Amino acid sequence: MKNYVPPNKRSKKAQKEYYAKRRRTWGDLNPVTRSVPSGKIYDRKKAKKETKRIGDEFRNGSATGLFFSKRRGTSPPMMNLGLSTSPNISLAYMSAE
Repeated sequence: MKNYVPPNKRSKKAQKEYYAKRRRTWGDLNPVTRSVPSGKIYDRKKAKKETKRIGDEFRNGSATGLFFSKRRGTSPPMMNLGLSTSPNISLAYMSAE
């Protein structure tokens, strides 16, 4: 029968084997706690990405979607300029420039 030797008195190799046998895995579960970032907080990366996207749309000539898209909390650009909201007048005004 072998005498019991405490782990701290064993060689490094023996300690490693002992603790490896006792250790368990988390399996598919990731123990890192994650939180969902708040939408109210200013995110510099997000703002930079949006600015770059808008700049690319202008360079590619597909920026017309920005003028006619509905975004929450904003009014159409034609109303801000004091122009008529009639589609014929606004399109003629935009094509004249």
